[in-house]
Amino acid sequence: MTNTVATKDRIIDAATLLVSEKGYLGATTREIASRAGVTELTLFRHFGSKERLFEALLGRQMFLPRLKEIMPKVDALSYEEGLQVIGEGFLLSLKERKPLIKIMHSEVNHYPDKVRKIYNQLIDATREVLKDYFAGLQKKKVLRAFGPDMAAKAFLGMLFSYFRTEEIMRGVDITRGGRLSRDVRELVDLFVNGTASRNGAKRRHS
Repeated sequence: MTNTVATKDRIIDAATLLVSEKGYLGATTREIASRAGVTELTLFRHFGSKERLFEALLGRQMFLPRLKEIMPKVDALSYEEGLQVIGEGFLLSLKERKPLIKIMHSEVNHYPDKVRKIYNQLIDATREVLKDYFAGLQKKKVLRAFGPDMAAKAFLGMLFSYFRTEEIMRGVDITRGGRLSRDVRELVDLFVNGTASRNGAKRRHS
């Protein structure tokens, strides 16, 4: 690892810790540089601005890199098995970054427009990978016709809502006792098969 790469990594690590503690708005470039053991001038020489540093932080910390890494494995699995791997990977990614996720989602509406745009672009890119997965399975006739973009939003939204409710609001450790795999399996089943029986779906409520 070159000195330049090592220095950039230290700055990103320091930014991640401080943003997790104070939020993007509260973490100053001076504090980040001090935590990384470099000057503020060095920070700006490597990243140019706080916004670009935050973009590098998000690029490393959000789910997109892990999703791209696991997709080749997912392509060789059945539909439900693939969603299980994606679901567990997504929730573990959120769990590993819980302090950062918690503070980012509490202040995202207060971000400067440029920062919010970076954040939304990364979320959109993550959904795009999953959208392409659904669309590919539709071409193979594995899945029926539906909007793959909406399906990607629905699946990731369901998982994030579960994480927010259990880990952030209720303080439950979703990784204990095999709970993660069991809960993801149930969420995948609901996503894939719905909730109504075939006969029940056609029957009117009395």
